Amino acid sequence: MVNNSGMDTPANVTAIPVPTQLFRGKSRLRIALVGMPNSGKSTLFKAVSSTAINTGELAGTHRAYGECAVQIGFDEARLVDLPSIHSLHHQEHDDLVALQYLLWGDEQPPISVHEPGGPPAPFAPPDVIIQVIDATALERHLELTLELSQLARPMVIALNMMDEAWKKGLHINSKQLSKQLGVPVVPTVALMGRGISELFEATVAAVRAEACPLPQPASHHICDNLQPLSKALNRSDLHDAFQVPHPFLVMQIAAGTRYFHEEMQMHFPALVPELEQLRSQAESALPRPINEEIHADRHHRAATLFEAVTRVGAPHEGRGWRYWLDELFLHPQWGLLGSLMVFAAVLFVVFEISVWLDSMTAARLIDWVSVWQPQTTGAVIGRAVVDGLIGLVGIVVPYMIPLVLLLVALEEAGVMQRIAFVVDRGFHHIGLHGGVAVPFLLGLGCNVPAISGAAMAATGRERVVASLLITFVPCSARSAIILALAGKYLGGFGVLAIFMLTIMVIAVLGPLLTRRYADRGPGQVQEIPAYALPTWQALLTKTWGRTRDILTIVTPLLVGGSVVLALLNHVGADDYINMIFTPITSWWLGLPVVLGVPILFGVLRKELSLLMIYQALGTFEVGDYLDWVQIVTFLIFLTFYIPCVSTFAVMLKTIGRKEAMFSLFLSVSVALLVSGVIRVLLEGGRFLAG
Repeated sequence: MVNNSGMDTPANVTAIPVPTQLFRGKSRLRIALVGMPNSGKSTLFKAVSSTAINTGELAGTHRAYGECAVQIGFDEARLVDLPSIHSLHHQEHDDLVALQYLLWGDEQPPISVHEPGGPPAPFAPPDVIIQVIDATALERHLELTLELSQLARPMVIALNMMDEAWKKGLHINSKQLSKQLGVPVVPTVALMGRGISELFEATVAAVRAEACPLPQPASHHICDNLQPLSKALNRSDLHDAFQVPHPFLVMQIAAGTRYFHEEMQMHFPALVPELEQLRSQAESALPRPINEEIHADRHHRAATLFEAVTRVGAPHEGRGWRYWLDELFLHPQWGLLGSLMVFAAVLFVVFEISVWLDSMTAARLIDWVSVWQPQTTGAVIGRAVVDGLIGLVGIVVPYMIPLVLLLVALEEAGVMQRIAFVVDRGFHHIGLHGGVAVPFLLGLGCNVPAISGAAMAATGRERVVASLLITFVPCSARSAIILALAGKYLGGFGVLAIFMLTIMVIAVLGPLLTRRYADRGPGQVQEIPAYALPTWQALLTKTWGRTRDILTIVTPLLVGGSVVLALLNHVGADDYINMIFTPITSWWLGLPVVLGVPILFGVLRKELSLLMIYQALGTFEVGDYLDWVQIVTFLIFLTFYIPCVSTFAVMLKTIGRKEAMFSLFLSVSVALLVSGVIRVLLEGGRFLAG
């Protein structure tokens, strides 16, 4: 394949066309969400909003707006969720301020500079308007569409709640509606994420094309009678003062909208009598008052348009498998159940398939080399290298490859994108997007591919925060220790309590870390792809892409760490290590001093900690030497303590040395703080109970 520059492009690289004009930085777009009440406008806003939403009230009102950054492919935008609007005519004060923002933003025209309170909102007017329409009430919403078309701004229609319209038997020809209005019309189901990606792509394209809606003038009998009024208003000084499209100003004056009438009276009093006379002349030729005639005409045109693009049939009852899968994975409530089912599948892979694979691979290799008890320094180094490679096999074969294969398969099938959309709102509470849900699930198997996945799914602040939090997700190795010790000595409730504690720690740390990294990322327009059957080529290619760092980064550190720790043990440094760790093990955690070495060796692989606990205590019956408080304390410390050298190695590459070192400091601090506090509480409870 050859790109436009004439240089060869690797066959496995996909060429992505980049527009010549990108909306980024100071050139980012300003998008206004407009809609009538209950159209799903705020639902759409929340579906793409960032974790940093600016909220406020339009000047002089109690009508709240929301505003945030959104990433749309290569483009950036600021999205404004305006209060609901019923009509652009005869508005009360609160509704009028929303119209003023659409017209002028923070750029007050000469007619409004005298108004107290300044501009309606502290940001520029929109470059494009997205009108969110309830497809089940299309005719009523089209009246607002006809009014918005007079603003002469690029516009896109989100034909929302299409699933409800389909259930009611409403067949809406969105392409025909787009042709009639001259604006893109995108069917959406904002509550379930459908069509949102296509909507924002169409929005950016509309701005690039500078495409404004087709003129939607009133009927001929109204336009003909308003012709003299239109000529009287077609003056440059009026246009400069009001800074609104001429047809819009004509209809506002003709309809007798109080705001525009009062501004005309204040700034152009000499012209008002002539305008009133021309308005009366036009009204005398119409069958009813001109305001009622304009409203009736707009209603008639909306009804005619509705009939032209809509076919009403019997309510739909047939529902295919795609419908039921979306109900499971995208429904606001049932979607959580679908996510839990995927979570259960991950746990099954980790604790059933992976454990079996571990017993067939790494465990057998460990048994095979256990008879090798080296005495010389060279032999010790050789054994350490073998142990490091066996540790590598123990990470990759049983835990990493099966889990990555499963999640890649779910991603290729379109399931993971749906889970990311459903959990997005929950992840916002810890300062992240739902797009990092997949890496967090990967972390249950191994933190190494999880952090690599976070590096691909997020950028900037979110990449760092996600990577730091993933280290607190109990990987299969830590989970194995929890199950082995807590399951035996604390029971099922103890196991559940420790896992719930990890969730609480992540939930608390998330907001704290987002404060440390104040530069929050933009919202994400998540694509909901069609369901598809994964291909083996895609599965193998993506699995290799997400695990290959293990060979280049983790292997040297894993083997090197094994050699260093083996040499420390060979030269008899165990007592010194235990002595160094005494303030932590004995004084703070209340544990036997001999557990210092297992804690240190835990940075190589957590499973080694369990094995070395047995060696240090000289028995497999840990309960003979540790009471239940000590077991709880030790397990909590080991759960939050530095994951392993492999995880640290990947963090060095993905988030840099500074943040990787901060991760070490954070994990040690959290492990010491949480385990110490829990120990004090448990000791106090035991003392009071005794």
